[in-house]
Formats: sequence, structure tokens, C-alpha cells
Amino acid sequence: MNPFTFTPVGVVRCANRYKYEAARQGVFTPGNQAVIEMFPGHDYETALSDLDGFERIWVLFVFDRNADWKPKVSPPITGGRKRYGVFATRSPHRPNPLGLSCVKLEKVEGLTLEVSGHDFLDGTPVLDLKPYIPAADAFPGAKAGWRDEADAAELKVEFTENALKKMAYVEKLCGLDLQNFCAVQLSHAPTSPERKRIETLADGRYGIGCRTWQVIYRVGADGVRAEDVRSHYAAEELVPGAEDPYADKDHHRAFRREFGDGD
Repeated sequence: MNPFTFTPVGVVRCANRYKYEAARQGVFTPGNQAVIEMFPGHDYETALSDLDGFERIWVLFVFDRNADWKPKVSPPITGGRKRYGVFATRSPHRPNPLGLSCVKLEKVEGLTLEVSGHDFLDGTPVLDLKPYIPAADAFPGAKAGWRDEADAAELKVEFTENALKKMAYVEKLCGLDLQNFCAVQLSHAPTSPERKRIETLADGRYGIGCRTWQVIYRVGADGVRAEDVRSHYAAEELVPGAEDPYADKDHHRAFRREFGDGD
């Protein structure tokens, strides 16, 4: 069969720049805000007419930061312990790097669409937009294969007052929602050594990294309790004039002035 070539109709602009910042599913991050910028010169403004009456839309996009595909993958909720055929997952490592997300449509203005609850990265190419139609697109009683078993094993994630205070401060500093990140990432396999951004600490607790921050938590029989938030930079990395590749060290300096170096 002949191959097909697709041309993006627009691009995503959002705060998430790195692959590990992408939400597992957009519905788990309702606070995630993004703008889809449609390209000019194609009469896309006319094509967008009448879309603003829909509460949700499907966005077809390209996983442009994945170079290869894998026939079997280990989804994050398995903690690296079991692999599934890629067609039975939402993994970005696909034969054709196509993504599909149902996002909340906040506003349409000219060639821009404001959306929320997304799992995009900044610069993601957009191929198409379609309206979400509840009568045709929703099947809440459908079986979900291996996901049904995984969801049944989901752990409860709780937060101490200390953790919530620091998470709120980080969100105010840089817009990063660490509480939602932990609620999603720590509900399955929170101690798995195969998850690269999880480490076991000397005091028996664990740490999970998100961007350049680390959340400290305990795992017990009744679930997970997030207790603290720390800067993942060493003190010497925050001295004036230090290299700042992620342009975020001022945020960490402010955090340490407010809270010190952690418990």
C-alpha cells in the first residue's frame, strides 16, 4: 500500500517541554492549559467556525520526539514489571507516531484554541481537530482489558500539610502541579526500581522527580503519603552565575529562601 504524507495544521504552545512532563492521560491533569495555534494562510479560521459550541474536542497530533517504535511496552502504571503489545496501550512508541487526545475546549478566537486537560508538549504538531460527540464517543461500560485489573490495584495517595504547602508554592512559582503529578504517578508501583525517576532514600522513604523538583513520600499498607518537596539542585548548583540550562534556578532559590533545604 502506498505511504501517506500529512502536513500539520497547527502547533501546541504550553509549559511542558520535556517528555517526562507529559501527562499519562490529559484527563488526569485538568489544570493543564495549552494553546493550539493554527497556521495562517489556509482558511483554517473558517474551518474552525461553529466549533466553539462543543465542550470537548479530539486532537490528532504527532509524537514528534519519539524516534522508534516498540512492539511491546511497559506502561507507567505497571512499574516496568509487565509488558503489553503496543496496540493494547496508549504508548507514544508506535509504528506511526500518531497521538489522539480528548481535551476540554475553553475558547476559540481567530486561529487559536485554548484547551485544558491535555497531555501535549510544547511544539507538538497538530494534524486535525474533531468535535467530541457524547452519544457517539462515550462507552462508559466497555471492558478495558488489562487496564481493568490495573485500575483495581490503584493505591490511595495522600498529602501532608507540609507537602501541600510546598506544592502550592511551587505551582505559584512556575505553574507546576506537583499534587496532581503525584496523584497520578504514585497510584501504581510507587517503589519500582525500574522507574527511572524514583529513588529509595536512606531513611526508608522514596523520592520521585518531576522536572528539577523531588517529592518525598512513604509507602504503607494503606497507600502512599507524600510528605515533602525538595529542590533537586545541590546548593553549589544554585550559586549566583551558575549555569541554568532549564532557566528555573531563580525558582529554586526562592523556594529555598522560603523553606530552607527540606526536612
